[in-house]
Amino acid sequence: MKQRVALVSGGIGGLGTEICQHLAMSGHRVIAADLGTRTERIAAFRDEVAGFGDAIRFEPLDISDFAACVGVIQQVETEYGGIDVLVNAAGITRDTTLRKMSQEQWHSVLTVNLDGVFNLCRNVIDGMCTRGYGRIVNISSVNGQTGQFGQTNYAAAKAGMHGFTMALAREVARKGVTVNSVSPGYCETAMVMQIAAEIREQIIADVPVGRLGKPAEIARVVAFLVAEDSGFITGANIPVNGGYFMDF
Repeated sequence: MKQRVALVSGGIGGLGTEICQHLAMSGHRVIAADLGTRTERIAAFRDEVAGFGDAIRFEPLDISDFAACVGVIQQVETEYGGIDVLVNAAGITRDTTLRKMSQEQWHSVLTVNLDGVFNLCRNVIDGMCTRGYGRIVNISSVNGQTGQFGQTNYAAAKAGMHGFTMALAREVARKGVTVNSVSPGYCETAMVMQIAAEIREQIIADVPVGRLGKPAEIARVVAFLVAEDSGFITGANIPVNGGYFMDF
C-alpha cells in the first residue's frame, strides 16, 4: 500500500504535534509546517518526535504567505509525488472586545486562521483531484459555533472555516476528496493554559465532563477522518468538546 503523505499546518503546536504523531502512527509520512522563527519550540518538537525517525519532519512555512505555500507544496510534491492529506491546524488569537479591537488585530487573525486555509487548500486541491484521492481536515473551534466574548475575530474565522469546508466538500466530492472540520473545545494546550486561572476554572466548570480535553483526543478524530476507509464522510463538522456545546 502506498505511504500517504500528510502536511499539517501549525504542526509544532499543542494540537499539531499530537496530530503529527497520530498520523505517523497510522502509517503516514508527515510534514509539520510552522513558523521557522520559534527556534526553542522547533528544537523541543524535534525531540518529541525523534522516535518516529524520518516519518515526521519539520518544514518552515508562513501560511499567510501564498507564494511560500506554493513553494513548500511544490517541494513536497517533487520529493514524495503528492500530498494526500492536509490538516489545517494553525491558528492565533488576538483577543479583545470589538469596541477596542484594532484593524491589525482583526486582520492578523483572519489572515492566519482563514486566509491560511485558502492558501494551502488552493495549492493542494488540483493534485488531489487529479490523483483521485485526498483528505482535508480543518481544525475549527467550539467558539466558531457558540461565539465567545472578546473573540469576534477568532469566532468569525473559525465559523468561516467550516463554511469553507462545506463548500469545498461539495466541489470535490466526486473526485475522491473529502473535506471535514473538527471543532475542539477547550484543551490542555499552551494557548488555553495562558488563560487566567480563575477564568479557566469557570470554563472547566461549564464542561459537562468536568475537565479540559487532551490533544490526543482531537488527534484521534483527525486520524479517523483521514483514513482511507472514511471516504463517505465529507462536509461534516465533528465537535470534540466534552459536551460544552451540543447542537441538534
